Amino acid sequence: MDMVGSRRRRALSYAVRYAFLVVAAFILVYPFLFMVSTSLKSRSFVLGDPMKLIPDEPTIENYVRVLTTENFGLYFLNSTMVAVASTFLIVLLSSMMAYAFTRLEFPGRRILFACIVVGLTIPTMMLIIPQFLLARDLQLLNSLAGLVPFYVGTALAFNTFLLSGFFQGIPKELDEAMEIDGAGPWRRYVSLALPLSKPALGTCVIFAFLGTWDEFAWALTVLNDVEQRTLPIAIALFHGQHSTSWGLVFAASLIAIVPVLIVYIVFQRFFVAGLASGAIKN
Repeated sequence: MDMVGSRRRRALSYAVRYAFLVVAAFILVYPFLFMVSTSLKSRSFVLGDPMKLIPDEPTIENYVRVLTTENFGLYFLNSTMVAVASTFLIVLLSSMMAYAFTRLEFPGRRILFACIVVGLTIPTMMLIIPQFLLARDLQLLNSLAGLVPFYVGTALAFNTFLLSGFFQGIPKELDEAMEIDGAGPWRRYVSLALPLSKPALGTCVIFAFLGTWDEFAWALTVLNDVEQRTLPIAIALFHGQHSTSWGLVFAASLIAIVPVLIVYIVFQRFFVAGLASGAIKN
């Protein structure tokens, strides 16, 4: 009887736990489902029952209007170029810095790394004014190329700190073996550190791309020309121009999510491996 009662209590516990997880998952997923549903509704059906996620007359009219008006394609291309260039430089430079801090000996190494860690505590919004003055002096205002150096600079500290932890986990005996064979620092960095740190590099790619793709405040501060706008600015202005056309706004937002999903799907196996590796180390 005790075993039967124990099984019943265990089954009841599992049932309550799964019910709670299902409700929590629905709460988290519902806003996204609502966006998808609204983007497939015509303007006359947008303000209907919010709990009705399947439209009576679904249509892709909102997506067609978004892609064919308001220079949306140009803004999408602008964001893609900026995000790809920034992500590449962030991953490259942060991996080089992390390797130098963890594998090379040079004066002031600990002090410089401590400065990087302290820099993580500074909110990026506090840097808007000094960054603007610097961009003005360097004549980088109102240009897509001017966004990249500042995106890279603000992301280097976090990604360097992240990669340093993975590089420290690489046995130093491997470096010593390659050094005996005549491999210099660059060769060890390219042939040893990078291949063994694919999970960390994949994680950095996801974080770097997401941070630059969705960045709004700095782009809004320095970009003035209509043709130089990035996608977050375009969606914000699009929302202002069509404040009652929620179908258009949500369609534009869902299109903007697609590149982020693609990047995550491509690099998610490295991201999961990085999390598992970090859990094992801890």
